Amino acid sequence: MKLRVGDKIPNFTAKDTNGNDFDSQDVIGTKTLVVYFYPKDNTPGCTAQACSFRDQYEDFKDLGAEVIGISSDSVASHQKFTQQFQLPFILLSDQDKKIRKLFGVASGLFGILPGRVTYVTDKTGTIIMIFDSMMAARHIPKALESIRKIQ
Repeated sequence: MKLRVGDKIPNFTAKDTNGNDFDSQDVIGTKTLVVYFYPKDNTPGCTAQACSFRDQYEDFKDLGAEVIGISSDSVASHQKFTQQFQLPFILLSDQDKKIRKLFGVASGLFGILPGRVTYVTDKTGTIIMIFDSMMAARHIPKALESIRKIQ
């Protein structure tokens, strides 16, 4: 099943950057969310994307949004990635790819790489934007633009 604009974001759980249990029910319905799936920590495109979200994180916070990054990397990898690039937002470890499947994120590049997809939800948990592109830098302005439209 692939999520579409207008669908409710599904509930999911995962380990966060600090190894704590993250439950989406704690944030869905309380604030605007930017949930982005990316292929791998410490790769050029993923690092550029994470750093762009970092550099504009205050813009997201000012609009009342929270940013959550998800990949199949381990908690230890996320910790290292977060520390190295001083990422202020949550990274979730989806090692069994259950969350990726729940959202219907397809693999990119002929099925070789995990897909790069950003979802933006409103405060009720309804998806208002889906951006599916391997062009890492384009995700941040698209997400900000969609959030500004609902303000």
